[in-house]
Amino acid sequence: MEEEMDGKSESRPSATQLKEVSVYDAVGLRLAHDLTRIVPGEFKGRLFKKGHLIKEEDIPSLLDIGKEHIYILELGDSDLHEDDAAIRMARALAGDNLTLSEPHEGKVSLKSSMLGLAQIDRQVVEAINRLGEIALATVKSNTVVQAGGSIAATRAIPLFVPKSKVEQAEEIAHDYRARQGGIAPLRVRPFRKLRAGLLTTGSEVYNGRIQDKFGPAVRHKLQALGSEVAEQRFAPDDRHTIVKEIHYLLGQGYDMILVTGGMSVDPDDRTPGAIQAAGAEVVSYGTPMLPGSMLLTGYIGEVPIMGLPGCVMHDPYTSFDVLLPRILAGDRIRREDIIEMGYGGLL
Repeated sequence: MEEEMDGKSESRPSATQLKEVSVYDAVGLRLAHDLTRIVPGEFKGRLFKKGHLIKEEDIPSLLDIGKEHIYILELGDSDLHEDDAAIRMARALAGDNLTLSEPHEGKVSLKSSMLGLAQIDRQVVEAINRLGEIALATVKSNTVVQAGGSIAATRAIPLFVPKSKVEQAEEIAHDYRARQGGIAPLRVRPFRKLRAGLLTTGSEVYNGRIQDKFGPAVRHKLQALGSEVAEQRFAPDDRHTIVKEIHYLLGQGYDMILVTGGMSVDPDDRTPGAIQAAGAEVVSYGTPMLPGSMLLTGYIGEVPIMGLPGCVMHDPYTSFDVLLPRILAGDRIRREDIIEMGYGGLL
C-alpha cells in the first residue's frame, strides 16, 4: 500500500482530491494532516503527525478522539498542503535573528534567537491577510522579545490552499525586501549594551530625609535589557547643581544620561529647565502616554538624556519602558515617535 501511495505522488492529479476512508480500512494509509488530542484542563497536542502511517494499533486511539474516518489527500498541481504553505510564507518573511519552528497543524512560528526588539512591518502583515485562506499573526512592532519568544506565526486556514496565494505572499515579502535594501519585513534587532549615568535630584533625597527608590527601579529596568547604571549621583533641587552634575556624567563618557525627580509642573521642580540649560536638544517634554506623561526626551550631541517622572519608581510599565528599548536598539527618538505613542498610550 505504501508503494502505491508513493506512486500516486509521482503523477499528481490536476485537481486536489480529499478522500474519506473508514478507520477500519485505513491501515497502511498515510494521514493528510495532523490529528489533535484534547483533554480539557490537562492536555492539547498532536496525537498523530501528518504523513503518519496508520497501523492496526492506532485504531482505538483514533476512535477515542472521535475519528471514525480519516482523510487521504492527493494534491493537485495548483495547491499546497497547509504545512508547506505555512513554511514557505515563514521563510519569505523571516529576517535577522529569527528561527522557524517545524510546521504543526498548518502553523509555523517565527521565534527570536536573542533578547531584542521585534520589527514588524504592519503594511506587509495587512497585505498578506487581505489575500484570504492564509494568515499572518504578529506581535506589535517595537515589542521587547526574549530569546525563544515568538514574534509571529504563519498559518494556512484550510487543509490545502491555492499555490497562487502563497506565491502572492512571497511576492509581497520580496517587494518589501527590494524597497528596504534586503531588510526583511519581520526581524529582531539586538540591544546595545549601554552604560548609563543616573542623576537623582530632590533635596529630600540629597539630605537623607527619605530613601532613594529611583536608583533600584532604574537599575532593574536597564539590567533586564542587558545594560547597566554605571554611576549614580545625587543633587538638591538647585538648577546650577543639576547642570553641573549632568556635565560631570557627560564627562565620564557614559552612553546615556538619566535624570530622575523634579519633573512635574510645580514651581520648585527644576529638572526640565536644568536639562535644557545643560545643552540638551529637547525632543519632547511631555509624552501622550499614561503613566509617564511627564517624561522628557532629548539629546546632548549624540548622547540621549531623559528626565524620568515619579511613576518610573512604582509603575511596572510606563512611557520610559516604551522608549528605552528603542534607544538600546539604536533608534534616535524623533518628535513624530512621541506623537504616535498616544494611540494605545493609555497603559
